[in-house]
Amino acid sequence: MAINFQVTTMNSYSVKELLSENLLLQEVTINGWVKTFRSNRFIALNDGSTINNIQCVVDFESFDEDVLKQVNTGAAVKITGTLVESQGKGQKVEIQVTGLTIHGGADPETYPIQPKKHSLEFLREKAHLRIRTNTFAAIMRVRSALSFGVHQYFQQNGFNYFHAPIITGSDAEGAGEMFKVSTLDSKNPPLTEDGNIDYKEDFFGKETNLTVSGQLEAETYAMALGKVYTFGPTFRAENSNTSRHLAEFWMIEPEMAFFDLNDNMDLAEDFIKNVIKYVLENCQDDLQFLEKRLLDEEKTKPQAERSEMPLIEKLKFVSENSFKRVTYTEAIDILRNSKPNKKKKFKYPINEWGADLQSEHERFLVEKHFKCPVILFDYPATIKAFYMRLNEDGKTVRAMDILFPGIGEIVGGSQREERLDVLKEKMAALGIDEEELWWYLDLRKFGSAVHSGFGLGFERLVLFATGMGNIRDVIPFPRTPQNAEF
Repeated sequence: MAINFQVTTMNSYSVKELLSENLLLQEVTINGWVKTFRSNRFIALNDGSTINNIQCVVDFESFDEDVLKQVNTGAAVKITGTLVESQGKGQKVEIQVTGLTIHGGADPETYPIQPKKHSLEFLREKAHLRIRTNTFAAIMRVRSALSFGVHQYFQQNGFNYFHAPIITGSDAEGAGEMFKVSTLDSKNPPLTEDGNIDYKEDFFGKETNLTVSGQLEAETYAMALGKVYTFGPTFRAENSNTSRHLAEFWMIEPEMAFFDLNDNMDLAEDFIKNVIKYVLENCQDDLQFLEKRLLDEEKTKPQAERSEMPLIEKLKFVSENSFKRVTYTEAIDILRNSKPNKKKKFKYPINEWGADLQSEHERFLVEKHFKCPVILFDYPATIKAFYMRLNEDGKTVRAMDILFPGIGEIVGGSQREERLDVLKEKMAALGIDEEELWWYLDLRKFGSAVHSGFGLGFERLVLFATGMGNIRDVIPFPRTPQNAEF
């Protein structure tokens, strides 16, 4: 039997329940934080359950003045009273307060989150308190709903949730931008005879790092369970301060046995559409608030920099329309012949086949040329990872990226190389030690089969769903170069 702990255990309701349930003329109790207290009479109370506040009306003559003096913005309070139809505008119901308890005060002289507009930069410095603002409360409720939508989609489609290791001895991306994990004395580490650090003396007996991807390990489980997915933290020691990069972020990585590239693209598109639909159905109030916030923000921007669609319309457009599928070669031709390229407006001009696409190129294809999400596939082998299946032309691999407006790449994936001899040749050409990935090669020796997967950076999905412009504002405590506060 399901138990509503808020009602039966705490003997109190949430703001969301009071605003949605038929509890008129009943005595109710609610706990929350004061947003504002006007005229020594009207408390706007919020408990995090919804973007909306509930108005609590106090007869100040009936309460101790010393208690009312503590009802400041940010104070935690318990309120008891009768839920009645509101006499004023802006809300349907309100509480006529009969009991008021101060759980914890908030000094108005020092509490930084006062009821006024704060810059996002200021709030990043107060990341432990910024969740008290409407903007960040809305973002984090949407993030929570997206998380649930991710799990619900995979669980309903026959996937097993796989927990990839966070500490690993392999570099899945081959980028080398990894955080080392070591217990050795940094000032006086043990050395080998040739003067290098002797990692055999380390905790794990070898050089280890924080993972950049759970993909390689997920492949091992897909080749026994059929369909698996990871959803966990990953780490990248890239010294980048852009609005799209974090050092610690969450990755969603499904891996599927017997899926080719077309199956992979179909799944990725269906997955994203369904998760966005889930948020549209379950976060209407928060999305409406974030849409209004975005519209107000964009009024200060030049027309050319404004979004072509309001937030909710954009989410519906993505969830209801097919993504355009284009080969890398077709995309290069489009970019090479585009006006920005010919007029040298791109920071990175496109001159020849084989160029690695930058965010400006991806966004041009999505926002200007096709005006819809785009799936690019069949990339040059030289710009993609070793594990991607080589096409028959010997030049391209079965890779795919999904590009979104305002974001650029949001998903990267591929059909994996299932042929042992081809995989070994690619690893040798790139100088990847077979002994380090002996277990990965075993998958191609014992029951190998066509298989595919993709990775989706969760924060980029949250960025798109909320309309925010900086990835540091869609994760609770951002980890970036020179910043590991809180």
